[in-house]
Amino acid sequence: MNKQNGIVYLAAISLLVILFAGKVLLTPSAAQAPPAGPSGYHILKNIPIGGEGGWDYVATDPVGRRIYVSHDTRVVVLDADTQEKVGEVPGTHRVHGIAVARELGRGYISNGATSNVTVFDIQSLKILGLIPVGTNPDAIIYDAVTKRVFAMNGRSGDISAINAADGKVIGTVAIGGKLEFAAADGQGTIFVNVEDKSELVHVDARKLTVLHRWPLAPCTEPSGLAMDTAARRLFVACDNKMMAVVNADTGKIVATLPSGEGTDASAFDPETKFAFASNGEGTLTVVHEDSPDKFSVVENVPTKKSARTMTLDLKTHNVFLPAADFDPPAPGEQRGKMKPDSFLLLMLAR
Repeated sequence: MNKQNGIVYLAAISLLVILFAGKVLLTPSAAQAPPAGPSGYHILKNIPIGGEGGWDYVATDPVGRRIYVSHDTRVVVLDADTQEKVGEVPGTHRVHGIAVARELGRGYISNGATSNVTVFDIQSLKILGLIPVGTNPDAIIYDAVTKRVFAMNGRSGDISAINAADGKVIGTVAIGGKLEFAAADGQGTIFVNVEDKSELVHVDARKLTVLHRWPLAPCTEPSGLAMDTAARRLFVACDNKMMAVVNADTGKIVATLPSGEGTDASAFDPETKFAFASNGEGTLTVVHEDSPDKFSVVENVPTKKSARTMTLDLKTHNVFLPAADFDPPAPGEQRGKMKPDSFLLLMLAR
């Protein structure tokens, strides 16, 4: 080896030593990072929204890449990819839920205080009209098979069926009881939870008739509802710290799993086979569908106290949960006052 080649050789060896040392030095730092849980979900981002007033449901349009956040007198609209605010739909009154009919370019908002549904253009966010429905509409869903919007009227105990194209109410389905969330099966029927009766009601979305009434015991006060339409399984969020899994064809409860306290929403991801329950205590229960009749709790991911509702972005698999800070409750109060401008959206990712 000549002198010049020797110098090059020594320089190469020195570079390798430096790179190796750097790798060794970096390894302990990486090991000190908090490990993700079994599901991989963790809080990736806090998205400030601010403003006054409470909230209920939040919805995602995975194709249009928008997130719709209920916020008392308006719906705040965010870009699902950047999480930046793109606008608002104003003039809602104690808004509960949002449904999107993407092929029609329209969205629908249930207004609990005024017992009507706001129709808006999903591109411009311009309000197109108001549709009178039953008393205190709560959850609202769009069924792509029948091209109908269904408003679950919590106080009058019925469902208003709306023709999505022209906004006309085409019928009412009498259910009875306090209606909570609903799910469509993609075959022309829908399911709705009846909170005060602890039952699940199966409805023909075309004929507007009740097909079945199924008791949900031992589940009590069901609220959130999601569905695996392929396996025909429904995921019911129950008030007694439980998720009930129901066979959508027979009404039989095939599994009950422990969840957190104060749950109010459910979601299901058909790709990962994860089912979720968002709990007001500050956790997100993650359940895996091992098979159509076997389920396991993966973990309870820490979120934030008051984060009781959620939406799942089926494209990114991110979960978004609205939450806020509250003062300690005064004597006789169940919950303290919401702290000004503390309203935000948690983004959980894997």
